[in-house]
Parts: sequence; C-alpha cells; structure tokens
Amino acid sequence: MGTKALLVGESWTTSETHFKGFDQFGSVHFHTGATPLLKALEGSEVEVDYMTAHAAAEEFPFEIEALDAYDVIILSDIGANTFLLPSDVWLRSKCVPNRLRMLKTWVERGGNLVMMGGYFSFQGIDGKARWRKTPVEETLPVTCLPWDDRIEIPEGAVAEICEPDHPVMAGLPGSNWPPVLGINEVEVRDGAEVLAKLPEDQGGHPLLVVGHYGAGRTAAWTSDIAPHWLSSDFCEWSGYATLWKNLLGWLATR
Repeated sequence: MGTKALLVGESWTTSETHFKGFDQFGSVHFHTGATPLLKALEGSEVEVDYMTAHAAAEEFPFEIEALDAYDVIILSDIGANTFLLPSDVWLRSKCVPNRLRMLKTWVERGGNLVMMGGYFSFQGIDGKARWRKTPVEETLPVTCLPWDDRIEIPEGAVAEICEPDHPVMAGLPGSNWPPVLGINEVEVRDGAEVLAKLPEDQGGHPLLVVGHYGAGRTAAWTSDIAPHWLSSDFCEWSGYATLWKNLLGWLATR
C-alpha cells in the first residue's frame, strides 16, 4: 500500500510594471515551485495531491475527517495567515474552525506532518510566515525564531549527514550532496533527531530533523524543495527523488 500525501503551498503570483519611455503597462504571472517534487514522485509509491497557496485559504479542509484521506501533509512556503484568514473571517467576520489547531489534533491522533523551508516557512522573510507559537509549531521537531530566520548561502553549503543509518538516508550517499543556497534557521527540540546539517564553518544549522508528536511523526526540512534555495544540481540529482520518497515513506510508516 502506498503513501498518500497532500502538498500545500509552493505557488505565488507576481505583478510587474513595464516602463518603455513615456509609456507603461502591467503584467501578471503565476509561478509554482512544486514541479520538481511532483515530477520526482511520479509513478512512485507516493501519490501526491497538490493544493496551491492561493487555493488553500478556501480549499484546505475545515473538518478533521477530510485530513484522514492523507498519510502525510506537506506545508511548503506558505504562511500561517493563509489558514487563519479565509474569506469568511477576513471579509465576513464569521467564526470558522481554527485549522492550525485542527492540524495539531490530527498529528496527535496519528497524522504525519512535514514543513519544508522557504521564504514563507517557519518564521520566514521579515518574520511574516508567522508559524512561531502556533499549534502547528508545537507538533514540529523544531521551534521557530521570533524574527526573519533566513540564512542566505550564495556560496552554497553541502550537507553533513549526521545519521547515515536512519531509514530516511537509505540509498543516499553519506557525503557530497549537491549544495543548498539557503535555509530557515530553527532550534531543535529535545528528543528530535538531526539527520543532516550544514557544515560547522557555515553555522552547523539543522537541515533535516525528524521527530514524533503524540501518535504522529513530523519532520522539518529547512531548505527549499526547488530553486532558488535548492541549486539546479540538487534538483537534478539522482538522490533528490530518493530523499523525498524516503522521508515521506518514513513519516507514514508504523
């Protein structure tokens, strides 16, 4: 039996103004960073449903029973406000279920959750992701800092593997991974396992951390799943697919 996952986030829209002498015009573009992960998992034992960031405000379930269709939920580059401010709250001042509390309860009961890094993961750019002190943060094997937690690494950083015998590391080399170009800085909770980190001369910050919460398993990958924080070499690396299959499989395994 395979693993069923829901990937939430990893999309954004840009609005541009073009100036051509006296004249100007605007353009709007939709972008997604989910493509490398979705392609890597195609045809595997991991089946992924993808929900864009702009859809999540209204379409992410408001009832915990709907989450039971999934073994793993992946939150990637999407801030807490998207879950806290659906239209009924933001526009109509109605009461709705708190989906961050719901996610915590779901993990306590045996659901599995992973947060992937990005500008709107953990605390994020200018602290705007706002996952610190939320019920979701309580489930993670790491805690968020109270400020902009980005560490930009333009020179690249190659992971140091701390637990080569862990199931998540099966089939992956113990060194010489392709570089990452940035991470979210986090603090590791007592009892969590750091599977990979940055080199000590680049801060030694955790890159991949796993743990448990209630009856569920949780994980934190503090870099991105696509550029810009993942180098092109990382996305094209043969271990890219293996890493995510292993991680999602471990989360769902009992």
